[in-house]
Amino acid sequence: MTLEEATARYLHQLATVQRYSPHTIAAYRRDFASLIDFLPQGVQLDRVERAALQSWLIALHGRGLAPASLARRLSAVRSLLDWAEQEGVVSHNIAIGIPIPKQPKRLPRAVPPDQRRQLLQEQQGGDPWQARNLALMAVMYGCGLRVSEAVALDLGDLELGKRGGSLRVRAGKGNKSRLLPIPDGAAGLLRRYLELKPVLVTQPALFVNRRGGRLTSRSVQRMLKTVAAKQGVDQAVTPHRLRHAFATDMLAGGADLRAIQELLGHQSLATTERYTHLDIGQLQEVYRRNHPRAKKTGG
Repeated sequence: MTLEEATARYLHQLATVQRYSPHTIAAYRRDFASLIDFLPQGVQLDRVERAALQSWLIALHGRGLAPASLARRLSAVRSLLDWAEQEGVVSHNIAIGIPIPKQPKRLPRAVPPDQRRQLLQEQQGGDPWQARNLALMAVMYGCGLRVSEAVALDLGDLELGKRGGSLRVRAGKGNKSRLLPIPDGAAGLLRRYLELKPVLVTQPALFVNRRGGRLTSRSVQRMLKTVAAKQGVDQAVTPHRLRHAFATDMLAGGADLRAIQELLGHQSLATTERYTHLDIGQLQEVYRRNHPRAKKTGG
């Protein structure tokens, strides 16, 4: 059976027996057509060699195909050969063991500075829930908190001074506690929230909902999207992106990577490096501001 005949029979089975969607069938057909075009015309399926499949993937990579596309095409061929082995067309699946190309790790995206300013823009009035939202967003960004850590905060974890303050963060990965400084701006918003916070229950939660219960991570995510919509901010904003913005801004300001690791509560420095990813323009700007050899001198 030729490769072309095998793919036609396999696609027919996917469509009629396994009831795959037309979209999926079309994607498989394109993947198989790519391999058919690469190999000699009319090649028998049981004559296709493993090295030929590897050469096909290398050629696709050379044409600029993304790792995700390469992985999908290899997966399609593996499924074809699995079927062919079950049908007795080939003795074994030669695609087994060919590594799927690694996909690059996606770097977390930070909330841009202009959007952070819009999110944290104070509104006039004495609405306690608006004050809560502002204080919560300011603390998540200003202290680099995970959303789970923010909602787990109790009143007893907070210590406010005349300016700034500190937070005892008890939650998070590894269940380790760490003491974090609170920036002046976030401390001011926390004071305002505590002045307006309704006395609904005696529970110790710092951030409460309208029923007096502790906020949940999901409710904070919904709140962020609501505030973003009202303030004209990208609604893809998330607590995770605020945390990433904190890390990126700390590094851009000249903070030591290990200090940022402690503030974020990361066990691995490699994780911190991902959070503090900067493009070359940002790195050059940090260099110009902080490195003594970067400063031009007269004469």
